[in-house]
Amino acid sequence: MDFLKRQRFISVTGRRSAVPEGTWIRCPACEQVVYRADLAGNQNVCPSCGFHMRIGARERIEFLTDPDSFEERHTGVQPGDPLGFVVEEVGYDYAEQVKRARTKSGLDEAAVFGRARIQGAPLILGVMDFSFRGGSMGSAFGERFCRAALDAIDERVPFVVVCTSGGARMEEGMLALMQMAKTANAVRQLNEAGIAYITVLTNPTMGGVYASFASLGDFILAEPGATVGFAGPRLIEGALKVKLPEGFQTAEYQMEHGFIDRIVARANQRDLLGRMVRYLAPAA
Repeated sequence: MDFLKRQRFISVTGRRSAVPEGTWIRCPACEQVVYRADLAGNQNVCPSCGFHMRIGARERIEFLTDPDSFEERHTGVQPGDPLGFVVEEVGYDYAEQVKRARTKSGLDEAAVFGRARIQGAPLILGVMDFSFRGGSMGSAFGERFCRAALDAIDERVPFVVVCTSGGARMEEGMLALMQMAKTANAVRQLNEAGIAYITVLTNPTMGGVYASFASLGDFILAEPGATVGFAGPRLIEGALKVKLPEGFQTAEYQMEHGFIDRIVARANQRDLLGRMVRYLAPAA
């Protein structure tokens, strides 16, 4: 089955069932029927094959962090429409699309940043959400990331970012692309201050996010089966005129070739990150 098709939630509707429509789905990987309640209790991981489906930022924060320990920050930095991007011919209005994304995702940006604790260890945490315009990075996103990095430096705690993205938000043009350099510079500041920076790559982590802060972690972790890369395989093959290895953009292939440090199942992330944050906290 085509890998990208496997990443989508496939609602099973229009078939006779003993349960109401919409209470179960077919796993995109193994095609087994899975109850949504079972998925919710298993952190959106298929209980049959272990396929890691997407999960929202709020849900991920809830299972990763200690209860009531997360304090969101920098919500005053809001996405705008710096270019007044409108395509009248097709009725596309970027500002309106951002409003729709807020309604759909329940978020005001593609990532949530704040201070938290994992197993008692303090850290600055950022979690991206693909449901907000594909986890794309615009000007507000980049500013929030940089402010969170400065928080980690000021408070002398590690900075952990869970990544999922299709890349830069091109409705903001060059301003969005500039966030690649801006966030990379924030990582440089973390390095110079001796603050540990950990990234967790989830499905998918692509484009300008991958090419900047997502790939610069002191430790780079990934979920099983995550798609990781800059451009799509067809674009790369067309540009380089070469045949690429099968599955070269999977987390497993990337770890085999030294880019990713460890693949960590979702159920084990809290324990591992808790230990890493405790070990890597700067000396007082």
